[in-house]
Amino acid sequence: MLNEGDLKGIYVPVVTPFLSNEGLDLDSYRNYLERLLVHEIQGLVINGTTGESPTVTWEEVVNLAQTTKISMIDQNKRLPLIIGTGTNDTVSTVKRTEMAGHLGADAVLVVTPYYSRPSEEGIIEHFRRVAQVGVPVIAYEVPSRTGIQLTTDVVRSIMDLNGVIGLKDSSGGIGLISELSRLDTKPVLCGEDIYFHAMLSQGARGGILASANMHTDAFIDVFQLASTGDFIKSKTTFDLLAPFIQTLFQESNPAPLKWLLARQGIISSDTLRLPMGSITKELQLQLERML
Repeated sequence: MLNEGDLKGIYVPVVTPFLSNEGLDLDSYRNYLERLLVHEIQGLVINGTTGESPTVTWEEVVNLAQTTKISMIDQNKRLPLIIGTGTNDTVSTVKRTEMAGHLGADAVLVVTPYYSRPSEEGIIEHFRRVAQVGVPVIAYEVPSRTGIQLTTDVVRSIMDLNGVIGLKDSSGGIGLISELSRLDTKPVLCGEDIYFHAMLSQGARGGILASANMHTDAFIDVFQLASTGDFIKSKTTFDLLAPFIQTLFQESNPAPLKWLLARQGIISSDTLRLPMGSITKELQLQLERML
Protein backbone atom coordinates (compact mmCIF):
# COMPACT_ATOMS: atom_id res chain seq x y z
CA MET A 1 0.00 0.00 0.00
CA LEU A 2 1.07 3.57 -0.61
CA ASN A 3 2.35 5.77 2.17
CA GLU A 4 3.19 9.46 2.35
CA GLY A 5 6.76 8.91 1.23
CA ASP A 6 5.64 7.05 -1.91
CA LEU A 7 3.35 9.82 -3.08
CA LYS A 8 5.45 11.55 -5.71
CA GLY A 9 5.94 11.67 -9.47
CA ILE A 10 3.48 11.23 -12.33
CA TYR A 11 0.32 9.23 -11.78
CA VAL A 12 -1.81 8.72 -14.88
CA PRO A 13 -5.60 8.64 -14.50
CA VAL A 14 -6.84 6.21 -17.12
CA VAL A 15 -9.85 6.48 -19.40
CA THR A 16 -12.51 3.77 -19.47
CA PRO A 17 -12.82 2.64 -23.10
CA PHE A 18 -16.30 1.80 -24.31
CA LEU A 19 -17.55 0.02 -27.39
CA SER A 20 -19.89 1.87 -29.73
CA ASN A 21 -22.81 0.27 -27.81
CA GLU A 22 -21.34 1.75 -24.57
CA GLY A 23 -20.24 -1.64 -23.21
CA LEU A 24 -16.83 -1.95 -21.56
CA ASP A 25 -14.07 -2.44 -24.15
CA LEU A 26 -11.41 -4.48 -22.34
CA ASP A 27 -9.50 -5.25 -25.55
CA SER A 28 -8.93 -1.54 -26.11
CA TYR A 29 -8.11 -1.13 -22.42
CA ARG A 30 -5.38 -3.77 -22.61
CA ASN A 31 -3.89 -2.14 -25.72
CA TYR A 32 -4.02 1.25 -24.02
CA LEU A 33 -2.32 -0.05 -20.87
CA GLU A 34 0.42 -1.71 -22.92
CA ARG A 35 1.30 1.72 -24.29
CA LEU A 36 1.17 3.47 -20.92
CA LEU A 37 3.18 0.94 -18.96
CA VAL A 38 6.34 1.45 -21.03
CA HIS A 39 6.78 4.86 -19.41
CA GLU A 40 8.41 5.46 -16.03
CA ILE A 41 5.24 6.66 -14.36
CA GLN A 42 4.64 6.19 -10.64
CA GLY A 43 1.16 4.71 -10.78
CA LEU A 44 -2.28 4.47 -12.36
CA VAL A 45 -5.65 5.80 -11.23
CA ILE A 46 -8.80 3.99 -12.31
CA ASN A 47 -12.39 5.15 -11.82
CA GLY A 48 -11.48 8.81 -11.45
CA THR A 49 -12.89 11.78 -13.31
CA THR A 50 -10.92 10.77 -16.43
CA GLY A 51 -12.38 7.27 -16.10
CA GLU A 52 -15.97 8.62 -16.12
CA SER A 53 -16.58 7.34 -12.60
CA PRO A 54 -20.18 8.65 -12.35
CA THR A 55 -21.32 6.28 -15.11
CA VAL A 56 -19.09 3.26 -14.42
CA THR A 57 -20.57 0.42 -12.34
CA TRP A 58 -18.61 -1.23 -9.55
CA GLU A 59 -18.65 -4.52 -11.49
CA GLU A 60 -16.86 -2.67 -14.29
CA VAL A 61 -14.37 -1.23 -11.78
CA VAL A 62 -13.59 -4.80 -10.71
CA ASN A 63 -12.99 -5.79 -14.35
CA LEU A 64 -10.75 -2.78 -14.91
CA ALA A 65 -8.73 -3.45 -11.76
CA GLN A 66 -8.26 -7.12 -12.57
CA THR A 67 -7.28 -6.36 -16.16
CA THR A 68 -4.83 -3.72 -14.96
CA LYS A 69 -3.12 -6.15 -12.61
CA ILE A 70 -2.86 -8.82 -15.32
CA SER A 71 -1.41 -6.30 -17.77
CA MET A 72 1.22 -5.30 -15.21
CA ILE A 73 2.18 -8.94 -14.71
CA ASP A 74 2.37 -9.49 -18.48
CA GLN A 75 4.72 -6.51 -18.82
CA ASN A 76 6.66 -7.37 -15.68
CA LYS A 77 5.85 -4.00 -14.15
CA ARG A 78 4.37 -3.46 -10.71
CA LEU A 79 2.95 0.00 -10.24
CA PRO A 80 0.73 1.35 -7.46
CA LEU A 81 -2.96 1.16 -8.33
CA ILE A 82 -5.25 3.91 -7.02
CA ILE A 83 -9.00 3.38 -7.28
CA GLY A 84 -11.56 6.18 -7.12
CA THR A 85 -14.15 5.34 -4.47
CA GLY A 86 -15.59 8.73 -3.50
CA THR A 87 -19.31 9.47 -3.74
CA ASN A 88 -21.62 11.95 -2.05
CA ASP A 89 -22.79 9.22 0.35
CA THR A 90 -20.49 8.27 3.22
CA VAL A 91 -21.86 4.74 3.63
CA SER A 92 -21.39 4.01 -0.10
CA THR A 93 -17.90 5.52 -0.08
CA VAL A 94 -16.88 3.40 2.92
CA LYS A 95 -18.26 0.26 1.23
CA ARG A 96 -16.50 1.00 -2.05
CA THR A 97 -13.26 1.68 -0.19
CA GLU A 98 -13.55 -1.68 1.56
CA MET A 99 -14.11 -3.38 -1.80
CA ALA A 100 -11.17 -1.51 -3.34
CA GLY A 101 -9.01 -2.87 -0.56
CA HIS A 102 -10.14 -6.41 -1.43
CA LEU A 103 -9.19 -5.71 -5.07
CA GLY A 104 -5.65 -4.88 -3.94
CA ALA A 105 -5.80 -1.10 -4.30
CA ASP A 106 -2.68 0.60 -2.99
CA ALA A 107 -4.73 3.70 -2.18
CA VAL A 108 -8.14 5.19 -2.89
CA LEU A 109 -9.01 8.59 -4.33
CA VAL A 110 -11.89 10.18 -2.43
CA VAL A 111 -13.56 13.31 -3.76
CA THR A 112 -15.15 15.93 -1.54
CA PRO A 113 -18.80 14.85 -1.15
CA TYR A 114 -20.84 16.76 -3.71
CA TYR A 115 -24.44 17.87 -4.29
CA SER A 116 -25.62 17.59 -0.67
CA ARG A 117 -23.78 20.77 0.37
CA PRO A 118 -22.63 19.26 3.68
CA SER A 119 -21.21 21.28 6.55
CA GLU A 120 -17.47 21.49 7.14
CA GLU A 121 -17.86 19.16 10.10
CA GLY A 122 -19.78 16.68 7.94
CA ILE A 123 -17.08 16.73 5.26
CA ILE A 124 -14.31 16.10 7.80
CA GLU A 125 -16.30 13.26 9.39
CA HIS A 126 -16.90 11.78 5.90
CA PHE A 127 -13.16 11.51 5.35
CA ARG A 128 -12.57 10.27 8.89
CA ARG A 129 -14.90 7.32 8.40
CA VAL A 130 -13.44 6.44 5.02
CA ALA A 131 -9.89 6.60 6.40
CA GLN A 132 -10.87 4.22 9.21
CA VAL A 133 -11.32 1.44 6.63
CA GLY A 134 -7.55 1.02 6.53
CA VAL A 135 -6.87 1.64 2.84
CA PRO A 136 -4.68 4.76 2.34
CA VAL A 137 -6.79 7.73 1.29
CA ILE A 138 -5.87 10.52 -1.12
CA ALA A 139 -8.35 13.36 -0.66
CA TYR A 140 -9.52 15.01 -3.87
CA GLU A 141 -10.47 18.69 -3.85
CA VAL A 142 -12.14 19.74 -7.11
CA PRO A 143 -14.67 22.53 -6.47
CA SER A 144 -15.49 22.99 -10.17
CA ARG A 145 -17.12 19.56 -10.07
CA THR A 146 -18.33 19.30 -6.47
CA GLY A 147 -19.73 22.81 -5.99
CA ILE A 148 -17.87 23.14 -2.66
CA GLN A 149 -14.67 25.15 -2.13
CA LEU A 150 -12.89 23.86 0.97
CA THR A 151 -11.02 26.29 3.19
CA THR A 152 -7.37 25.71 3.96
CA ASP A 153 -8.29 24.88 7.56
CA VAL A 154 -10.74 22.17 6.47
CA VAL A 155 -8.24 20.68 4.01
CA ARG A 156 -5.61 20.65 6.73
CA SER A 157 -8.02 18.93 9.13
CA ILE A 158 -8.68 16.26 6.51
CA MET A 159 -4.98 15.77 5.82
CA ASP A 160 -4.25 15.47 9.54
CA LEU A 161 -6.51 12.41 9.77
CA ASN A 162 -4.83 9.06 10.32
CA GLY A 163 -5.07 7.11 7.07
CA VAL A 164 -5.14 10.14 4.78
CA ILE A 165 -1.77 10.20 3.01
CA GLY A 166 -2.13 13.24 0.76
CA LEU A 167 -4.21 15.49 -1.45
CA LYS A 168 -5.02 15.78 -5.14
CA ASP A 169 -5.34 19.54 -5.58
CA SER A 170 -7.68 20.53 -8.41
CA SER A 171 -8.77 23.71 -6.67
CA GLY A 172 -8.26 25.88 -9.77
CA GLY A 173 -5.11 27.78 -8.84
CA ILE A 174 -2.08 27.75 -6.58
CA GLY A 175 -3.64 29.50 -3.60
CA LEU A 176 -4.38 26.31 -1.66
CA ILE A 177 -0.98 24.70 -2.14
CA SER A 178 0.73 28.00 -1.33
CA GLU A 179 -1.03 27.97 2.04
CA LEU A 180 -0.43 24.28 2.65
CA SER A 181 3.28 24.52 1.80
CA ARG A 182 3.72 26.95 4.69
CA LEU A 183 2.02 24.52 7.07
CA ASP A 184 4.25 21.51 6.28
CA THR A 185 1.36 19.16 5.54
CA LYS A 186 1.26 15.75 3.88
CA PRO A 187 2.11 15.46 0.15
CA VAL A 188 0.09 17.37 -2.43
CA LEU A 189 -0.28 16.17 -6.02
CA CYS A 190 -1.34 18.58 -8.74
CA GLY A 191 -4.68 17.71 -10.31
CA GLU A 192 -5.08 20.83 -12.43
CA ASP A 193 -2.77 20.13 -15.37
CA ILE A 194 -2.14 23.71 -16.49
CA TYR A 195 -0.82 24.54 -13.00
CA PHE A 196 1.55 21.56 -12.87
CA HIS A 197 4.83 23.47 -13.00
CA ALA A 198 3.51 26.27 -10.78
CA MET A 199 2.44 23.74 -8.16
CA LEU A 200 5.80 21.95 -8.31
CA SER A 201 7.38 25.33 -7.64
CA GLN A 202 5.16 25.61 -4.55
CA GLY A 203 6.13 22.20 -3.21
CA ALA A 204 3.81 19.73 -4.95
CA ARG A 205 5.27 16.24 -5.01
CA GLY A 206 3.96 15.36 -8.47
CA GLY A 207 0.67 15.17 -10.26
CA ILE A 208 -2.36 13.07 -11.21
CA LEU A 209 -2.62 14.46 -14.72
CA ALA A 210 -5.06 13.46 -17.46
CA SER A 211 -2.93 15.12 -20.12
CA ALA A 212 0.00 12.88 -19.17
CA ASN A 213 -1.79 10.16 -21.12
CA MET A 214 -0.10 11.91 -24.06
CA HIS A 215 3.50 13.19 -24.18
CA THR A 216 4.03 11.13 -21.03
CA ASP A 217 7.81 11.34 -21.04
CA ALA A 218 7.71 15.13 -21.31
CA PHE A 219 5.57 15.33 -18.16
CA ILE A 220 8.02 13.01 -16.43
CA ASP A 221 10.86 15.35 -17.49
CA VAL A 222 9.04 18.36 -16.03
CA PHE A 223 8.75 16.57 -12.70
CA GLN A 224 12.27 15.18 -12.63
CA LEU A 225 13.89 18.51 -13.50
CA ALA A 226 11.87 20.28 -10.81
CA SER A 227 12.70 17.59 -8.26
CA THR A 228 16.41 18.26 -8.79
CA GLY A 229 15.86 21.99 -8.34
CA ASP A 230 16.22 22.93 -12.01
CA PHE A 231 12.98 24.89 -12.24
CA ILE A 232 14.14 26.91 -15.25
CA LYS A 233 14.61 23.87 -17.50
CA SER A 234 11.47 22.34 -16.01
CA LYS A 235 9.52 25.47 -16.96
CA THR A 236 10.97 25.45 -20.48
CA THR A 237 9.75 21.88 -20.98
CA PHE A 238 6.37 22.64 -19.45
CA ASP A 239 5.92 25.68 -21.68
CA LEU A 240 6.10 23.34 -24.68
CA LEU A 241 3.27 21.28 -23.19
CA ALA A 242 1.06 24.21 -22.18
CA PRO A 243 -0.66 24.77 -25.58
CA PHE A 244 -1.55 21.08 -25.73
CA ILE A 245 -2.97 21.17 -22.19
CA GLN A 246 -5.01 24.28 -22.92
CA THR A 247 -6.47 22.74 -26.05
CA LEU A 248 -7.19 19.42 -24.35
CA PHE A 249 -9.24 21.08 -21.62
CA GLN A 250 -11.30 23.39 -23.84
CA GLU A 251 -14.12 20.90 -23.41
CA SER A 252 -14.91 18.57 -20.52
CA ASN A 253 -12.39 15.86 -19.69
CA PRO A 254 -12.19 13.07 -20.80
CA ALA A 255 -14.00 13.70 -24.10
CA PRO A 256 -11.04 15.38 -25.90
CA LEU A 257 -8.58 12.82 -24.56
CA LYS A 258 -10.73 9.91 -25.68
CA TRP A 259 -11.02 11.44 -29.14
CA LEU A 260 -7.24 11.69 -29.38
CA LEU A 261 -6.70 8.12 -28.19
CA ALA A 262 -9.26 6.83 -30.69
CA ARG A 263 -7.85 8.97 -33.50
CA GLN A 264 -4.46 7.32 -32.95
CA GLY A 265 -5.93 3.82 -32.81
CA ILE A 266 -5.02 3.28 -29.16
CA ILE A 267 -8.66 2.66 -28.25
CA SER A 268 -11.31 1.60 -30.73
CA SER A 269 -13.84 4.35 -30.08
CA ASP A 270 -14.20 7.74 -28.42
CA THR A 271 -17.62 6.68 -27.09
CA LEU A 272 -18.68 8.29 -23.81
CA ARG A 273 -21.70 7.58 -21.66
CA LEU A 274 -24.39 10.20 -21.39
CA PRO A 275 -24.67 12.87 -20.23
CA MET A 276 -21.09 13.19 -21.56
CA GLY A 277 -20.98 13.67 -25.33
CA SER A 278 -18.42 13.82 -28.10
CA ILE A 279 -16.32 16.92 -28.67
CA THR A 280 -17.25 19.60 -31.20
CA LYS A 281 -16.01 19.59 -34.79
CA GLU A 282 -14.05 22.78 -34.03
CA LEU A 283 -12.06 21.09 -31.28
CA GLN A 284 -11.52 18.02 -33.44
CA LEU A 285 -9.87 20.23 -36.05
CA GLN A 286 -7.66 21.87 -33.44
CA LEU A 287 -6.57 18.51 -32.04
CA GLU A 288 -6.01 17.18 -35.56
CA ARG A 289 -3.64 20.06 -36.24
CA MET A 290 -1.78 19.34 -33.03
CA LEU A 291 -1.32 15.72 -34.08
